[in-house]
Amino acid sequence: MRNASPPTVSSYGDVTVLYVMATEMEYGSHLKQRITPVITGVGPVEAAVGAAAALGELDHAAALPNLVCSLGTAGSAKLDHAGIYQVSSVAYRDMDASPLGFDKGVTPFADEPAVIAIRDRIPDIPAASISTGGNIVSGAAYDAIDADMVDMETYGVFRAARAFGVPMIGLRAISDGRSDLTGLHDWTEFLHILDEKLALVIDDLAGHIKEGRFRPSR
Repeated sequence: MRNASPPTVSSYGDVTVLYVMATEMEYGSHLKQRITPVITGVGPVEAAVGAAAALGELDHAAALPNLVCSLGTAGSAKLDHAGIYQVSSVAYRDMDASPLGFDKGVTPFADEPAVIAIRDRIPDIPAASISTGGNIVSGAAYDAIDADMVDMETYGVFRAARAFGVPMIGLRAISDGRSDLTGLHDWTEFLHILDEKLALVIDDLAGHIKEGRFRPSR
């Protein structure tokens, strides 16, 4: 469920950023010192609803942010464990209307490609593609996914931000994927480390904005 209080944006000079996360478990002590994100809940539907509701409130107050940042963890069988990556492109792996003649991954009549490039990039942060879906990916299931990493929220947040004309960036910390998942502990084991690493990247983002090295494309 999204935060009951009004959404809070972070201000860096004249640039405002709305941070969006899935769970309180990913929102550790280091991030709490820096940002107050919207907590949407898990999955693409919850992410889209939560992000859209927050943006709707801000729009009603004539206070839409300059940027939305989808922030949290991701799985990957390719990338460095505990590494931090920004999203270069996002795909929605649940969508398959191919029996009607649409390419897999293309949402019918939405005028979006199967893989959507993210234009805005933070300097000096490695970039990787992400696939969003409603399932937890583990083991051999990675073989069927072209993207570098997987999550359950980025696409939903992107579509909500797009609906309000606000650009989005994604920052993901790799929490799992090296081996088959056997329980919740496989995801939570390193969250305290990833919290600190994500917080440092937030510091980098703030510095780049203040120094004029990064400006949202809108």
